[in-house]
Amino acid sequence: MERVAVLNVVGLTPRLLGEATPHLSRYARAGRLSRIEPAFPAVTCTAQATYLTGTPPSGHGIVGNGWYDRTLSEVQFWKQSNRLVAGEKLWETVRRRRPGFTCAKLFWWYNMYSSADWSITPRPLYPADGRKVFDIHTWPYSIRTEIQRDLGPFPFPTFWGPAAGRSTPQGPPEGASRWIAESAKWIERRHRPDLSLVYLPHLDYNLQRLGVTPDSTMPSPAGNPAWHPGIRADLERIDALVGDLLAFYAQRGVRVIVLSEYGITNVTRSISLNRMFRERGWLTVKDELGRDHLDAGASRVFAVADHQVAHLYLNDPSLSDEVRERVAALPGVDQVWGPEEKRERGLDHPRAGDLIALAREDAWFDYYYWPDDRRAPDFARCVDIHRKPGYDPVELFTDPAFSPFGLKARVAWRLLKKRLGFRMLMDLIPLDTSLVKGSHGVRPADSADWPVVLTPSGWDAPASIAATEVRDLLLRAWEG
Repeated sequence: MERVAVLNVVGLTPRLLGEATPHLSRYARAGRLSRIEPAFPAVTCTAQATYLTGTPPSGHGIVGNGWYDRTLSEVQFWKQSNRLVAGEKLWETVRRRRPGFTCAKLFWWYNMYSSADWSITPRPLYPADGRKVFDIHTWPYSIRTEIQRDLGPFPFPTFWGPAAGRSTPQGPPEGASRWIAESAKWIERRHRPDLSLVYLPHLDYNLQRLGVTPDSTMPSPAGNPAWHPGIRADLERIDALVGDLLAFYAQRGVRVIVLSEYGITNVTRSISLNRMFRERGWLTVKDELGRDHLDAGASRVFAVADHQVAHLYLNDPSLSDEVRERVAALPGVDQVWGPEEKRERGLDHPRAGDLIALAREDAWFDYYYWPDDRRAPDFARCVDIHRKPGYDPVELFTDPAFSPFGLKARVAWRLLKKRLGFRMLMDLIPLDTSLVKGSHGVRPADSADWPVVLTPSGWDAPASIAATEVRDLLLRAWEG
């Protein structure tokens, strides 16, 4: 049976292939490069669910990286149970046709309790004393101990947060992606899965910090790369990792497909929908220990921000027309969809917002709802992906108000308190959305910024495919 590895190089686009990516470029030339019409929204959880089920969010239910649970009256972000994803997954389809087919799912999302044979996903531990202990969840459970014995602990700080994609005392800047790549080799040597799904996030981080091009208003000088000069090193690093995996899998007779989830484009501004809703008296905030906390269940309307898309939930449906009109008039907002547009675009699912706001390509939505930073909740200045009612790319930065020495001293003091068993708050994240220079979620106007799928020589792939067609393209490996 054909064995295949799918390498998910997050953020890879046609624009980024070139001199700095010799292995990826050579692989694209030898086979076929197809541009993927992005999933909507073009975010990790939705894109992956679309690729693996071949259906839009109206079918699989993953309307974004997070959504509002109307029964719990709580915003749920970055949940991990595969049971949230409706529909038959890629490996389940092949297994039904070919009994005995096996799959390894390595850091792709919705990894827990899936029907994959082997899986690894990031999963911190939260002891009762308030600590957060970095760890992974695996299936079977035995992998957790065995793989960290052989590869060392998963370098969690380089997977997300200010240290992601940056050099740390614990290892190289591509630490998380390197560890994941090595885990893919570890699984392949021991278990020889028929399908390996491998997630490589390294490009994602600095593309959000720096943007793609140094100045979106100016064309790149003739002969020079069309990306930000600070991105070149990241391209070289991820290309080297992919090149190593290509060689490894080739030696073992495994065919490789490279794809990405979305393309990142330059942004120059953020949009604070919840602050506007609060000014209108529609958003309910409660005081908790002197801090403002969103009360979603008591609010007449609020926004769950997710990159360049925001789901607007109306507990008071009578506000629908006015909310739509006022949001559409905000600078940076491109469109606001109602029920008809959601249905036409495959987003009519109970988890989706009653209205969907789309940012212009140069803007993104923040989740902020407080008018005074002194009233911001304590988690706002922390890396806290589950508590925030929206995605927060500012978590990729440390507060520029700290000097390098002051920052190191602040971190050291907090780590010491943690080791001594005291409660501490790793409050190093700024509240300055202008730091963010790249985002994604809407379909870029230029297809050079669309995600790609690189297939091996001999595959008959079209120049462009819809995100819902990626599954059928992958299934060709086991046809016949």
